[in-house]
Amino acid sequence: MRKGHQAVSDELPPPPDIARDVFTGDAWDRAQEFAGLLAGPGVVRGLLGPREVPRIWDRHLLNCAVVAEAVPHDARLVDIGSGAGLPGLVLAIVRPDLTVTLLEPLLRRTVFLEECVEALKLDNVEVLRGRAEELKGKREFDVASARAVAPLDRLLTWAMPLLREGGELIAMKGERAAEELAEAEPRLKAVGALTAELVTVGHGKVEPPATLVRVVAGRAPEQKRRRRRR
Repeated sequence: MRKGHQAVSDELPPPPDIARDVFTGDAWDRAQEFAGLLAGPGVVRGLLGPREVPRIWDRHLLNCAVVAEAVPHDARLVDIGSGAGLPGLVLAIVRPDLTVTLLEPLLRRTVFLEECVEALKLDNVEVLRGRAEELKGKREFDVASARAVAPLDRLLTWAMPLLREGGELIAMKGERAAEELAEAEPRLKAVGALTAELVTVGHGKVEPPATLVRVVAGRAPEQKRRRRRR
């Protein structure tokens, strides 16, 4: 761990044994380095609360890493409202086959993310300052990830226009996942979603397993109308 954030991250616990099974190869050293960055500069700059430091491995790094089980191979992934890089940066660490865009509107957060990408020597990550609405029609992705960004109905409005047809929104939703999915049913139809389901990942690795909402993008009604006019 670097001396620059040693004092701030003294409360960072050692990684649990299961972490070595989740973060393999080069990902192991990078995960430990990222844990130190979160516990040090991440706390100092307000991206993570001090009370979260003892839970960095279990609640944050491992909980995000197991999301990789739901992500297709070689996907182009956009992490909406990336914040401290959770889950986007963790997915880039554990899955070097992914091409990851960390999308974040706040400058202080994008600066932190850029510093992390440089420190961790990740060549499969770009940091982009902006909002999802600003990328509509400009970029297209296979997967959109999000954690604690917005209610599902609002997240659908942001994410669906960024996905190719057949692409997937993977939203980390926890205990309210089923409730949010039910509440978002009208929005699912409006954005032309093909399917929407609850998925659990991380069995035997995190407790409780992480609950995701996975939505497969179709073609929104207005896009279908435009196609028919051509």
